Amino acid sequence: MRKVTMRLVGEDGNAFAILGRFQREAKAAGWTHEEIRAVMDEATSGDYDHLLAVMMAHVEEPDQADR
Repeated sequence: MRKVTMRLVGEDGNAFAILGRFQREAKAAGWTHEEIRAVMDEATSGDYDHLLAVMMAHVEEPDQADR
């Protein structure tokens, strides 16, 4: 599974801010519109906890990416 490198912890926890950052970082990483849309649709198909779980499945923290 592809992952986007971005920081989730210590950033604005607002759902819209998280989704916006994910979208920008995924686009910069070369994800297709369809790939981004699929993650965004899944993330927004439930509550805030579901959104965070989906983001955590598709995001790698910058310090983890260096390992």
